[in-house]
Amino acid sequence: MSNAQVTFDPKNMPFRRLGPSGLRVPLFSLGSWLTLGGTVVGDPVKEIIKVAFENGINMFDTAEGYAKGRSEIEMGRVIRELGYRRSDLVITTKLFFGTRPGPNDTGLSRKHIIEGTQESIARLGLDYVDVIFAHRPDYSTPMEEIVRAFNYVIEKGWAFYWATSEWSARDIEEAYHVADKLNLIGPIAEQCQHHMLHRERPEKEYAPLYKKYAIGTTVWSALASGLLTGKYNNGVPEKSRLAAHPDFFKETIKNLDGEEGREKIRKIQELTKLAETDLGCSMTQLALAWVARNPNTSTVILGASKPEQVVENLKALEVIPKLTPEILDKIDDILKNKPAPIPSFGRPPLDRFGRT
Repeated sequence: MSNAQVTFDPKNMPFRRLGPSGLRVPLFSLGSWLTLGGTVVGDPVKEIIKVAFENGINMFDTAEGYAKGRSEIEMGRVIRELGYRRSDLVITTKLFFGTRPGPNDTGLSRKHIIEGTQESIARLGLDYVDVIFAHRPDYSTPMEEIVRAFNYVIEKGWAFYWATSEWSARDIEEAYHVADKLNLIGPIAEQCQHHMLHRERPEKEYAPLYKKYAIGTTVWSALASGLLTGKYNNGVPEKSRLAAHPDFFKETIKNLDGEEGREKIRKIQELTKLAETDLGCSMTQLALAWVARNPNTSTVILGASKPEQVVENLKALEVIPKLTPEILDKIDDILKNKPAPIPSFGRPPLDRFGRT
């Protein structure tokens, strides 16, 4: 990679800070869950990453648990073969699930954080990753051990930052308290599920964390595993994500036939009409733009099994400016799931231009 010939051109991609850090990340990044190294291997992986890079995406997200480490191997191989300059890239990976079932090969013990990091960067063929995520909370390991271990990884230069994924606000708050007490580095981001049908945690539970610590989110499943594309409005089509992973999505598939699932489909059909009539875009692009416009979103992680999906999804950038307050109100009227505000118990509102 030291002989890189390809220079990154961000094109028209907007960049945001990753939480409170100085690291700038593209508003849309590329992930590899269930795709790269899993259902997509070999040359198609290279084509997807190449198209993403050529369209302003320089952040690539993976995890030790994705396809039992094969995702990291495929991603690292492609980056080397494409000759990308390491400093042009933001590479993130995640630790928790491991690649083997041994008693110390999963979780967030100091042993697994350190050894797992070393194994991840070895599979990637890199000297370091930019951000390493704790893929889930580990309630069997003391928080002080977790925070100290991630700081050790940073001090060794194996990662520049650490972050969390699917942690509760309470877990993240505890990590900050421990880091503050020990004068160590706290997490800078949370990789959470956030989409039109899943709002309570990212929009309400995390609200105090955005205000207090300025954490950012690296959103996964912005399309609700494809549900918000509209492709499942009439059942589960062949070669779709749900069809390719029936065991993993067993409950999702089952719920589609129930009352709750039918109500979700009804809302998606209404949103699709709004997208096409009022905005001139697809349902997919509306769903992605809706998450991206949130100021607490640092990056939206795209999944793709074909290069053309990346290009089509990035048209969401053109939709973001069209999401006026009036359009957002229409969306909320359809969804009817906007988290309730924190109660004031009758106190009058503060002046909106003052400090809250």
